[in-house]
Amino acid sequence: MPLHKITQICGRGVYVPGDDIDTDRIIPARFMRCVTFDGLGQYAFYDERRSPDGSEKPHPLNDPRFAGATILLTGRNFGCGSSREHAPQALYRHGFRAILAESFAEIFFGNSLTIGLPCLVMCREDLHALAGLIEADPVQEITVDITSCRVSAADLDFPISLPQDARNALVDGRWDAIADLLEGIPLVQEKAKQLPYFFAN
Repeated sequence: MPLHKITQICGRGVYVPGDDIDTDRIIPARFMRCVTFDGLGQYAFYDERRSPDGSEKPHPLNDPRFAGATILLTGRNFGCGSSREHAPQALYRHGFRAILAESFAEIFFGNSLTIGLPCLVMCREDLHALAGLIEADPVQEITVDITSCRVSAADLDFPISLPQDARNALVDGRWDAIADLLEGIPLVQEKAKQLPYFFAN
């Protein structure tokens, strides 16, 4: 059964500047000792946001103006480094439902897609223009349209891109490969019954 179709994401944005932000910065390794991903959201960018004594550092995610933002803007090669799937899980559980960046690390992109977290590419100039709008008006709603590959806010409108197969997976509700495999179990079982050697003693 297809999952929910992800065709459009609307919400407020926050800009976390920087290129080559790796997965250890997104979710430090010491927070990965968990049985489930529940609760990881509170540790997103933890070492960037907090001092060793737990006090807050200046960081966009600590700025009350951007509380509740669901669209993350950032720089080039986002999610590089370790392939840990905890990184997109932490961002998703923090509340983000789309990421706009100049480029993404390939494994991070794939791990994000499998949980329905679209990673969309924008050119640097457009990212900075959108970031400027957010800084000037943090409550401005942003619309990310997966179907038309556009992002808009106020009177601004920009192209975004992602691979066609990823776009199809999102808009068709086929973004979770494990769900697709589970859906195919009855077909596998039926085929197995037709193979005389499969149930041989």
